[in-house]
Amino acid sequence: MTYPTGDNPTFLVPCAGDFNNDGRSEIVVAYDDIDNVDVLVAYDAGSFVMQTIHSTGRAPICVAVGDFDNDTRLDIVIANYYDDTISVLLGYGNGSFANQKTYRTGSYPQFVAISDFNNDTRLDIVVANQLDNTVSILLGYGNGFFADQMTYPTGDNPKFVAMGDFNNDTRLDIVVSNGNNNTVSILLGYGNGSFTNQTTYSTGSNPSSVAVGDFNNDTRSDIVVANTNNNTVSVLLGYGNGSFTNQMTYSTGSNPSSVGVGDFDNDTRLDIVVANVDDNTVSILLGYGNGSFTNQTIYSTGENPLSVVVGDFNNDTRLDIVVANYFSNTVSILLGYGNGSFAIQTTYPSGPFPNSVAYGDFNNDIRLDIVVVNWLGNTARVLLGYHNQVFEKKMTLITGNGSRPISFAIGDFNNDSHIDIAVANSGTNNVGIFLGHGNYSFANQMTFSTDSTPISVAIGDFNRDTMLDIVVANHGNSNVGIFLGCGNGSFLNQSTFTTGSKSQPYGIAVGDFNNDTLVNIATLLG
Repeated sequence: MTYPTGDNPTFLVPCAGDFNNDGRSEIVVAYDDIDNVDVLVAYDAGSFVMQTIHSTGRAPICVAVGDFDNDTRLDIVIANYYDDTISVLLGYGNGSFANQKTYRTGSYPQFVAISDFNNDTRLDIVVANQLDNTVSILLGYGNGFFADQMTYPTGDNPKFVAMGDFNNDTRLDIVVSNGNNNTVSILLGYGNGSFTNQTTYSTGSNPSSVAVGDFNNDTRSDIVVANTNNNTVSVLLGYGNGSFTNQMTYSTGSNPSSVGVGDFDNDTRLDIVVANVDDNTVSILLGYGNGSFTNQTIYSTGENPLSVVVGDFNNDTRLDIVVANYFSNTVSILLGYGNGSFAIQTTYPSGPFPNSVAYGDFNNDIRLDIVVVNWLGNTARVLLGYHNQVFEKKMTLITGNGSRPISFAIGDFNNDSHIDIAVANSGTNNVGIFLGHGNYSFANQMTFSTDSTPISVAIGDFNRDTMLDIVVANHGNSNVGIFLGCGNGSFLNQSTFTTGSKSQPYGIAVGDFNNDTLVNIATLLG
């Protein structure tokens, strides 16, 4: 089954999680060329509905999912390739997310993953930096914020990162695929967030993706690597002391770009799935449980599949596959039969050039949802899952000709317990308000004038009257505008506050930064 993404889905790495707390996995896909990520929400039959869109940095290339602020609601982290940043979007538990917070990485971050590297029960982030030949570690504080990066050298062109305990010391280690060295790097963890120097092992040509699993049932972590130029995967069996055997290789389709693992035939032996970019297929290699695998079986996908993830999207206890199709602007869902075979794909639209996908329950309805990042749109899109596990685009909100909507925030502006939307329309110099009916539909847009080029919007109760207000960063006038809410969905004319001559604010956040119970405003200045 295929699901449309945006035009030209770029990378590679899908991610998944339950974003709406319905027990079903949603998918997140990254699109580089549209600067967005898509979230696809799951219905019980393995289908999804479109879609909320969230701004990211430039060229979002990879996405991962986890609970960064320990509120039991899933959050998203995105690698922004051209900005040398990651974006963290905290989830509200209803399928929507707060505006991004960004953190610096190395140069050209092209992969992001999460785990707890210092054993403090708080999620941390690891990033592969292509141009620096490093990985960045950002330790989490457990409140949605992260420490500045620490970097560790890798091989040339680190493409992908996976985690496992390779030396059986109960501390997480890292494996990195090095595209230009034809190697993987092993960095053993000390359990305090720091790592040893790398040890390298040979792979095939241009390794692009790596995954970890126990392929020979010896309780030791093994590695599988997708070799783009060889049309193979390499399997390196672990000795349990941090070292590995020489590779064994298995044939795949043409240009394998992404690899995942799971038990697809319910025999307690791990199997492998590979996305083949040039063939528009995925390969399934069933495991014998001794470290070897069957010849591949092929299933069709959309055009240019760059990223694959594994999860149970229709709640039948059988593993399914989700693929981001870069040139089809779709994601494909292939439902598993539990015997190692899969149904024909169902496709759902994503944003342009979806290059990474993930899943989770973003709205706490026990159905898995999907998040996709769009390379060309600088956005992330969320597709929520339905009870029949089908995804669909639910609505399109019209912001007007030339409006160029660039940021949005959500809240209940008229106190009817239905979620409303505020949009910063940078092309028409206004804020658009869409009042929600509570049934996935919204009233037509009401607009309130801003100053020049409103580029970011946030909400909070700034005058302590229990009614939500709006703050906008006016990039062109170097100020912020405050719209006090009337509690009925309308707002007073803006009051402006300067951010400094030619400061050109481009981001805004709201919170109690000095613990005085009053809401404060923070701006990012150009």
